[in-house]
Amino acid sequence: MNEFGLDTDKPVDIDLTQDELPHVDAPTILHADLDAFYASVEQRDNPELRGIPIIVGAGVVLASSYEARAMGVRTAMSGREARKRCPQAIVVSPRMKAYSQASKDVFEIFRDISPMVEGLSIDEAFIDVTGLRRLVGPARGIAENLRRRVKQEVGLDISVGIASTKFLAKVASGVCKPDGLLEIEAGREIEFLHPLPVGKLWGVGPVTDRKLRERGVATVAEVAALSKDQLVAMLGNGSGRHLHALAHNRDPRRIETGKRRRSIGSQRSCPGGGVDRQEAEAILLEVTDRVTYRMRSGHRVGKTIILRLRFGDFTQATRSMTVHQATSETAVVLAAGRALLSGAWPIIRERGLTKVGIAVSGLSDDSVIQLALSLDGKDAVQLDAAMDQVRDRFGRSSIGLTTLTNRPKFEVPLLDV
Repeated sequence: MNEFGLDTDKPVDIDLTQDELPHVDAPTILHADLDAFYASVEQRDNPELRGIPIIVGAGVVLASSYEARAMGVRTAMSGREARKRCPQAIVVSPRMKAYSQASKDVFEIFRDISPMVEGLSIDEAFIDVTGLRRLVGPARGIAENLRRRVKQEVGLDISVGIASTKFLAKVASGVCKPDGLLEIEAGREIEFLHPLPVGKLWGVGPVTDRKLRERGVATVAEVAALSKDQLVAMLGNGSGRHLHALAHNRDPRRIETGKRRRSIGSQRSCPGGGVDRQEAEAILLEVTDRVTYRMRSGHRVGKTIILRLRFGDFTQATRSMTVHQATSETAVVLAAGRALLSGAWPIIRERGLTKVGIAVSGLSDDSVIQLALSLDGKDAVQLDAAMDQVRDRFGRSSIGLTTLTNRPKFEVPLLDV
């Protein structure tokens, strides 16, 4: 074991030419990631839950405390399986408003520390502190202050990785969880990176992991020992080049602030092990209505509709369709989603269905789009706009689509993505 806590018993010699060596910069990129976020908010707000295993969500696990994780409970696991693995766990209903507020409070601290903040999700962000070195001091001291403030002001634990690249900072925060701080010093990146399992590389999912391990490639060092051409032959051009760069810690991306979303989506997990086709279409309508409302509120239109599915065996799939005219019309997005769902139904019939989501990508400002003016299209736009005005004034529950009326409510909330 080395001082990073990583297994170095299986070294691999890497022969790099001078121009292939990664550029050494001072570590000034932070990746801050809240620990077991939803579960930690529940434990913060209810002292009786502290130190015991808890599960957020009954039908499908949305989050679990570290005490429950130690018993094998994982996110997206069925509630039945989670309770089987950890029968003593306390199951709590999700409180999305509480999680959203906690996230806002934490991001206010991020932005108070540095203006260079790139949010990745509700509970994690990259923070560039390069410009603060002369004013405040080294990145480690800034990270220690950040962790202290989040604990004192918001009452949550947060893990922070510090490195010279975004990729390595994210890996470092994952290694030091929970409630940890890990700085990868300049010049020691490869020493930290290469003993890691190949699954730590950004973009390596179960399928790619399996392909690599079948070829005897289990660590990042073993990926780095392969040439770019060998990786491209194994994984394809995009993935091969991507992993070759990361295995040598080449990640030139900088922090992006103020960037607009590339897609807008929403999804719902299905409790009870799955849904039939009628219920799946009702969920599709629900998430589509939510997505198009958010698009119109943000004055955004898009051309590519993406259907996201999770099957009964917890494998996932996406299907997409590009429409001729960029749109935010509920009817157009719904029609595309229904066509995609219909095409996937033979697989769903075999495997079951436990999540339905819809997203629209290829977004543009609606001011630059010349909308189609067919009578049907015009009526649909006016109806959408009228419903939006009612919801903005009286709340989202004040008006809705007839199909969704009197439909049983899920405990699992809609999640925007």
